[in-house]
Amino acid sequence: MSLLSAHDVEKSYGSHRVLAGVSVTLASGERIGLVGNNGSGKTTLARVIGKVESPDVGVVMQRRGSRIGYLPQRHGFDSGTPIRGVDLVQLGLDGARWGIPLPGSPRRKRDAARVAEVIELVGASAYARRPIGELSGGEQQRLLIAQALVRRPKLLLLDEPLDSLDLPNQVAVSALVRRICEEEQVAVLLVAHDINPIIGYLDRVIYLAGGGAIEGPPEEVITSRTLTRLYGAPIEVLHASDGRLVVVGQPEAPFVHGDRHA
Repeated sequence: MSLLSAHDVEKSYGSHRVLAGVSVTLASGERIGLVGNNGSGKTTLARVIGKVESPDVGVVMQRRGSRIGYLPQRHGFDSGTPIRGVDLVQLGLDGARWGIPLPGSPRRKRDAARVAEVIELVGASAYARRPIGELSGGEQQRLLIAQALVRRPKLLLLDEPLDSLDLPNQVAVSALVRRICEEEQVAVLLVAHDINPIIGYLDRVIYLAGGGAIEGPPEEVITSRTLTRLYGAPIEVLHASDGRLVVVGQPEAPFVHGDRHA
C-alpha cells in the first residue's frame, strides 16, 4: 500500500535547478536508498518528501495519520556536550509539544516507557545515560535514530546516517535500519553518497543525477547502461571480488548547496 508519493517535483536554488520533474512512491515497510553524488539533490528531495521544504512545482501526498521521523545530516557533537543520550531521545517527544509534562504524571510515565523501548530497540541501553559528547559516532547515531523513532513514525527519513562512520559502524547501522524496518513496520528512506555499504539491505534504489531520477531494484538501477543514460556520460559499474558494486567515472554535480547539502 502506498505510504507517500511525490509527483513531478521541481526545486531550484536561485538559478540552479536541483530537481526536475522527479516522481517517487514509497510503500509501507520498504527500505529505499536515495543515492547520488554531492549536490545531486538527495537532501533536497528528502526534505521535500518530509515536508521540511515545499517544492516549486509538483505535489507530495501522504497517507492520512502516517507520521514521518526525520534524521537530518549531522556534523557530530562537541566532546563537551553535556546532554545525555536518554534526554536527546526524550526531545523527540517533548520538542513537538507545548510544555513538558510534570514528573509523575501518566503522560510522563508513558513517555519514559517509550523512550526506554526505542533505546533498547537500537541497542543503546548500556550508554544512554552518558553525555552524548562522550560517545562514539556509531553510538551517537543509534541514539539519533531512536529519537527519530520515538513518536512511532510510519516513514523514517535518514539523511547520510553513515557519514563519517568507519566501515564496521556503517555495516552495524545498516543492519540496524533493516531490523527496525522489519520489527517496527516502518518504511525507511536512507540518503547516502556511497551505495556500497547499504546495497545489500535495500528493496529499491532511487538514483539522482542531473536533476532527474531512476528508480528500481538495485540490480536493475546500478548498471553501467542505466547510469550512463542517467548521467549522459560514460559510467562503468564494476563487480568486486566480494560481490560489491563499485561505480566509477561519474561526474560530480555542481557545488550549489553551501556546506555539502544545506
